[in-house]
Amino acid sequence: MNAENASRISYDVVIVGGGMAGLTACAYSSRAGHRVLLLEKERVLGGLVQSFERDGYTWDAGIRALEDSGIILPMLEDLGMEIDFLPSPVSLGIEDRVIPVESEAHLSDYRRLLEHFFPGSREDIARILQVVRRVMKHMDVLYGIENPAFKDLKKDRAYVFGKLLPWLGKFLVTIGKINRMGMPVDEYLKSLSHSQALIDIISQHFFRKTPTFFALSYFSLYLDYIYPAGGTGVLPRAMASFCSKAGAEIRTGARIVAVDPVAHTVRDEGGTVFTYRQLLWAADLKTLYQLVDIDRLPEGQLARRAKERAALLGEAKGGDSVFTLYLGVELEPAWFAAKSNGHFFYTPSKSGIGPAFHEKLDALLVEVASSKSALLPEAIKDWVEHYIRHTTYEISIPALKDASLAPEGKTGLIVSVLFDHALWAIARSRGWYDRLKTLAEDRLLEEMDSSVYPSLRQVVTTRFSSTPVTIADTVGSADGAITGWAFTNAVMPAVHKMQQVAKSVVTPFPDISQAGQWAYSPSGLPIAILTGKLAADRMTSRLGDQEKRKR
Repeated sequence: MNAENASRISYDVVIVGGGMAGLTACAYSSRAGHRVLLLEKERVLGGLVQSFERDGYTWDAGIRALEDSGIILPMLEDLGMEIDFLPSPVSLGIEDRVIPVESEAHLSDYRRLLEHFFPGSREDIARILQVVRRVMKHMDVLYGIENPAFKDLKKDRAYVFGKLLPWLGKFLVTIGKINRMGMPVDEYLKSLSHSQALIDIISQHFFRKTPTFFALSYFSLYLDYIYPAGGTGVLPRAMASFCSKAGAEIRTGARIVAVDPVAHTVRDEGGTVFTYRQLLWAADLKTLYQLVDIDRLPEGQLARRAKERAALLGEAKGGDSVFTLYLGVELEPAWFAAKSNGHFFYTPSKSGIGPAFHEKLDALLVEVASSKSALLPEAIKDWVEHYIRHTTYEISIPALKDASLAPEGKTGLIVSVLFDHALWAIARSRGWYDRLKTLAEDRLLEEMDSSVYPSLRQVVTTRFSSTPVTIADTVGSADGAITGWAFTNAVMPAVHKMQQVAKSVVTPFPDISQAGQWAYSPSGLPIAILTGKLAADRMTSRLGDQEKRKR
């Protein structure tokens, strides 16, 4: 089909971005009877929710487990989809001690774990865990019912009167308490303890300047983890199948290079033009404002608001990213099961990363940015080695959740650490990217070999890695971010209060909505799905209004 003919094809809804937000919007828009086109620049769908096979293993490329949060399971039920989920219990470990985190009762084990390593901070630990328990109660309220976005409130009267209305008052009170816990968690913990190491051990699990409530809520989220049988990629594949059966058209390998909100068109890099009545942007938001020729918009409020939004996003930074090491080893899954559950947060040193450690990297990046040397700077090498010795690892072991995900007698490990995209971008531009990658792989493997997994190096048969640059290149997220915008931004360029989440899908352009990790902060899979559904509802409403005006 040539570009001229393609440009004459119109769709009710065009969705750009085939991650979970785009797939959710696609499912609901196509179920509503609209003519839907979903465009994804990569050859596979799912974004940060996907899995792949290599050397007989199934690896999760992005998210390691799913958090229902009163959203995922109600969405699947509403769409009539069935996916087999398995438990995904969590363990926490420091040096030579590991505990399970499978119920609220295990907070006592966590207290004893911290007291073992910080015996002089028992009172501080008690105060911190008192706050954690309070946050867990807030979480019980926040996600205590199936999200109303996935319910038919006109027909399901039992839900409305039996669950929603009694919950609403508690929700409004709880939201007020949550909003008062917005300061960075490391700063908040300083009000409860003078032990920098204790503060680090708790806060370095999370992104820089993570709000207190979001960070401490993870003790509830750990209890909510589930895992699709077959790997996380089962979810986006099932969603794509639903969309296709509902009549949606899905095109992969379709990179959009221009958006015209006046003509209601998008154009891909092959020159094909698609027209829309409603457009959903479920991809990187910076890209949207780069692809709209804002200077050519008609003068007025629209152009002014678009320019303001583009300027705000242009200055904003994406959140932290991750470096991930994939290891295939000739050891039975039972060997690893004796040490931890299949989702394991492990810190090799009780001393933590130390004060102002990230600020030191910021200074080093300024220094090396002006250098043209192709050699890996010793100062950067030292920083990375210290960081990997002291930071917290997220270790996922898929075969401990689903034995079919590794060859018999073998185990796959997915080991991730938080990392700033800027370091890896400079490394690539200066020519020492591969050396930095090898350094990170070596140090992670050596650290695990000398601590939690003795002699691990001797049994590794498969080894490869991905970096923040990998994520930026494949997923397309600004700065390789995995949860949207950085908490270090002076102004958060997204809605960040749950009671305002419906506004997160609105853009300055009347017939363009937004959804996904960039629409709301802090974001994750449940929010991506929720904003996808809210955007679909908004587009359906606007299409209905357009039909009424025609009549």
